[in-house]
Amino acid sequence: MSKTTQALVLKLLLTFVASWIAFGFIDENNLANIFVLAIIGTILNYLLGDLFVLPKYGNLAASLGDGLLAALTAYIYSMITNFDISTASLILFFALIAVGEYYFHKYLLGTEKVEPNE
Repeated sequence: MSKTTQALVLKLLLTFVASWIAFGFIDENNLANIFVLAIIGTILNYLLGDLFVLPKYGNLAASLGDGLLAALTAYIYSMITNFDISTASLILFFALIAVGEYYFHKYLLGTEKVEPNE
């Protein structure tokens, strides 16, 4: 398994746990919806945050942007599916993703064979 694939699996796990905490425990959504949201969030945050924002604007901007994008994704996902959210869960999700991504970006930047460093 390549380093980039390992990093994406780690990012998916991070997003799933944050989604589960925010939307599973607080809003009692089922794991299937939480997992779908985690996949969508992982893909969008990797493409926009890790490959575009992180190299150009740095870790802090990318982490905050990833948190905002994840919360926006959850909000849109709730509008098109049977996925319950609350303001408290969105704020918690934003915070968990932003903090988690901050440390994930440090890992990405420190590993030479992982995008965006390849």
